[in-house]
Amino acid sequence: MIDKRVTDLAAAVAGLRDGATILYSGFGSVGEPLELIHAVFDLGVRDLIVVSNNAGVGETGLARLIKAGRVRKVVCSFARTSRPHADDGTPIEIEMVPQGTMSERIRAGAAGIAGFYTRVSAGTALAAGKEVRDFDGAAHVLERPIKGDIALIRADRADRWGNLVYRKTARNFNPVMAMAAAVTAVQVREVVELGALDPELIHTPGLFVDRVVQVA
Repeated sequence: MIDKRVTDLAAAVAGLRDGATILYSGFGSVGEPLELIHAVFDLGVRDLIVVSNNAGVGETGLARLIKAGRVRKVVCSFARTSRPHADDGTPIEIEMVPQGTMSERIRAGAAGIAGFYTRVSAGTALAAGKEVRDFDGAAHVLERPIKGDIALIRADRADRWGNLVYRKTARNFNPVMAMAAAVTAVQVREVVELGALDPELIHTPGLFVDRVVQVA
């Protein structure tokens, strides 16, 4: 019997090791799997690479990990200038990526695409060090795929097979990140019985999900 439910948050992130790459969903606090990232904090892992739309908000979630000096690098579209370093003075690396490009790099990682060319960032500092080619008279920048060791995502409802439904704009990066990691851990508001989710309205099929934990 397929049952991807786990008993608690610790079980959802079990096995994560130092140096791992985490795909962390959300747009600010919308669709953010806050409880899962706090479970990562409790593991004590360090030297992490985190791919997220934001480089932390406030004092919780990713910002908490950064403040504790657990993060080596953040790949993001919006970096908070008030927190470019850990509190102990150790600098962290920030890789700024245009939002649409970041989403497409994650999708490319999920699809097994080795890279793609885009006009976005051509001629700017964000293209420094990257291959640039001319297509139809316009410069295009080569972007490489992004993959994770674990994706931490948040959905509204799930069944025991791991089929997911998101709530409105909380969908954001969740579906694409769920497809691009070796392990996908999901926190959900509600777990429903099989058949309760309309197959035509499922946003992420359970094929891409490994662990589901219900968080009130």
